[in-house]
Amino acid sequence: MKGLIDLRRLGQYAAAAAAAVTLNFLLPRLMPGNPLVLIAGVDVGLLTPEQRAEIIARVGLDAPLWQQYLRYWADIFTGDFGYSFRASRPIVDMIRDRLPWTLLITGLSLAISAVAGVILGAVSAWRRGSKTDLGMLSGMIALEALPPFWLGMLFISIVSVQWGLLPSFGAVTPASGLVGWEHIEDILRHAVLPVATLSILSVPGVYLTMRYSMLETLGEDYIRTARAKGAGEGRVLFGHVARNAISPVITVLAIRLGFAFGGTVIIETVFSYPGLGRLVFEAVSGRDYPVMQAAFLVFTVAVLAANLAADLLYPLVDPRARTS
Repeated sequence: MKGLIDLRRLGQYAAAAAAAVTLNFLLPRLMPGNPLVLIAGVDVGLLTPEQRAEIIARVGLDAPLWQQYLRYWADIFTGDFGYSFRASRPIVDMIRDRLPWTLLITGLSLAISAVAGVILGAVSAWRRGSKTDLGMLSGMIALEALPPFWLGMLFISIVSVQWGLLPSFGAVTPASGLVGWEHIEDILRHAVLPVATLSILSVPGVYLTMRYSMLETLGEDYIRTARAKGAGEGRVLFGHVARNAISPVITVLAIRLGFAFGGTVIIETVFSYPGLGRLVFEAVSGRDYPVMQAAFLVFTVAVLAANLAADLLYPLVDPRARTS
């Protein structure tokens, strides 16, 4: 039965992935107008008839739709996302160059927000109704309402411009010639402000989920039993309550990890950070539709992979999920 459930769940993810790929394939082709505009941009009118025919043949637009669809799947499995005529580069190379920077800031911000949100949410729920709880709750709700671009610009204005402590743009210092640990330090200094912005904006969601889950767990019978056996407050809080209340937090973290790839568009644009979000902004500004299509596919895969990872982690965190 367990194997059947696992296969059914994997089938659901496979169906969702197939639907996302199909939509990603169909949307550009169903849009009105000349399909060459979506491939070569608005300058397609400057191309000669021979150049137009060459582009149509290269991308397979001269074939029937079902053949284009099969070729699209084949290209995905081989890692061929097409060619950017505006950047004059294969799209897979552009994504390969940008993806590590996005993974760096999203990974660090997710780890920081997870630890901070879980601890603060646990403490707030443990002291529910107190001034500490109300103050933390009000502060988190206020942080949740902050616009990302405003917070990023505030950091640049104060930390970079007024105090001069950290760089305000880019991932590395241009033409610095740094190597070794100095190069790593330079990368981390450039990542501080984007990571801080993403972390501050992500903590409230984790905190609120952990707090409400903790409040439900505090009323369980086994918590009263643990206290009756003489367990200390710290052991009850982190050994019993927090451990059993953390499952919903995993869902929130998985969702945030998946959508962080798309959510970094604003942050990476504000800090001119050369990640995948910045690439999407440049593609939208330059109407580079093939790059946009490939980036959206990467975002979709990231969301599905993050949710699948959460499903795999549930039984490890909560043994009850193994028999549910």
